[in-house]
Amino acid sequence: VVQRQVDARARVIGAEVLVRWNHPVMGMVSPARFIPLAEDTGLIVPMGRWVLASACAQIARWRGRAGLSDLTLAVNVSAREFRHPGFVDHVLRTLDATRIDATRLKLELTESILADDVDAVVRSMSALKARAVQFSLDDFGTGFSSLAYLQRMPLDQLKIDQSFVRSVVTSAGDASIVRTVIALGRGLGLEVIAEGVETEAQRAFLADSGCDRFQGYLFGRPVPVDEFERGITAD
Repeated sequence: VVQRQVDARARVIGAEVLVRWNHPVMGMVSPARFIPLAEDTGLIVPMGRWVLASACAQIARWRGRAGLSDLTLAVNVSAREFRHPGFVDHVLRTLDATRIDATRLKLELTESILADDVDAVVRSMSALKARAVQFSLDDFGTGFSSLAYLQRMPLDQLKIDQSFVRSVVTSAGDASIVRTVIALGRGLGLEVIAEGVETEAQRAFLADSGCDRFQGYLFGRPVPVDEFERGITAD
């Protein structure tokens, strides 16, 4: 499934790919349950490759289609997947195979990726950035990244974690954190997107604070790709 990402005028600018597991017996299984298991068993690597290939194939299918060809697709990449020795080569091969405009692919990384060997992380990011792949730092503010590391990473976007957005209009502390993240991102020349936006009050606060990219139930729930496409056409 995918979830809309919109600009300040609520125009769809892209979507995030979200993995869901519809088990034949247990029904819909939460990612909070199966993603940690995939991490522990190592299945996150082949799963991630499948998701990346599917996203790139989708971008290719949107090529030349009105309202769709300019959209970006964001794909979450776990720290274990990113640090896999064949990750960069796999991404490059997938780009070659699908012949997509790489600026339409955005890889979302979390701060946990900086837990060790930052130099290797930056080298891998730079190799993909040379092909115009975009990068977003997901769940920003929940980890332990150093601002010095942040400056070194070839990022395009910071993503404000929904835990801060959820209480941004009720908690002075969270409001201060969000304003700081937005100011930091803009100071570094990065886009800033807020996830988990569910109310107009949250959107208004974020917009007034300088954030102009949004994702959350206020703009649309995660839906199958064909439903997403129909919604773009209807808009």
